[in-house]
Amino acid sequence: MMFSFLILLGLVLLFIFWAVAVYNGLIGARNTYKNAFAQIDVQLQRRFELIPNLVEIAKRYMSHERETLEAVMTARSAAMSGAAAAKNLPGDPAAMARMGSSEGLLGGALGRLLAVAEAYPDLKANQTMRQLTEELSSTENKVAFSRQAYNDAVTSYNNRREVFPASLIAGNFGFKPAGLLEIPTEQAEQMRQAPKVAF
Repeated sequence: MMFSFLILLGLVLLFIFWAVAVYNGLIGARNTYKNAFAQIDVQLQRRFELIPNLVEIAKRYMSHERETLEAVMTARSAAMSGAAAAKNLPGDPAAMARMGSSEGLLGGALGRLLAVAEAYPDLKANQTMRQLTEELSSTENKVAFSRQAYNDAVTSYNNRREVFPASLIAGNFGFKPAGLLEIPTEQAEQMRQAPKVAF
């Protein structure tokens, strides 16, 4: 009788230790993708700071391209709003979709601005414009790497929470699926087709 009780107690303790380990693993995975999103946010803030300077320099030379410049600033505002919503709810599928869409619009607007800038030799020769364009290009690369790291962390978290029997713990403790940061296909195509600036 005592032996049966000890076996039962051992099994219960083993189950508790397993459940705690799974729970802690899910917490760790969730914190990893939130940290990865924080890295995206840092790079986006840098880009948001660069864009007004780029537009201001371009304004001096591109007086007839007001619509292009306004489109960039409008897209920047939308991207900032999308990033703020996602920052409050990193991983929320709706917030990440909104952010991805606004990022795609901003990328397209910047691509058009840089393509139009090609037609202005004085603007292309401007040292400040070149520096800002290089910084923007570097920041865009960092954003892309950070987005990939975030998406990898989200995929790992989602896999961890969906695998049986961990899915039992995830479902009972409110571990919801996290959304990837993806740019909608049509916007991604536009971004890929945007001409590159070569000074």
